Amino acid sequence: MPLYNRLKEYRARIDVNQQEMGRLVGVSRQTISQIERGDYSPSVSLALKLAKALDARVEDIFTYEEDTE
Repeated sequence: MPLYNRLKEYRARIDVNQQEMGRLVGVSRQTISQIERGDYSPSVSLALKLAKALDARVEDIFTYEEDTE
């Protein structure tokens, strides 16, 4: 799925590590890591929680690009 994210960049802006970010939104550090690597696409509710915690809009953090094939 071509879902790209800037989670790591936004997380760095508020100076929190993956463990702290996970705690803020109620998921594990591993989940945050998987999202940042693009190995896991968050649910809508998790994407909204992340955006709220980062004081950003979901579309600022996540970008979807359709396959052109």
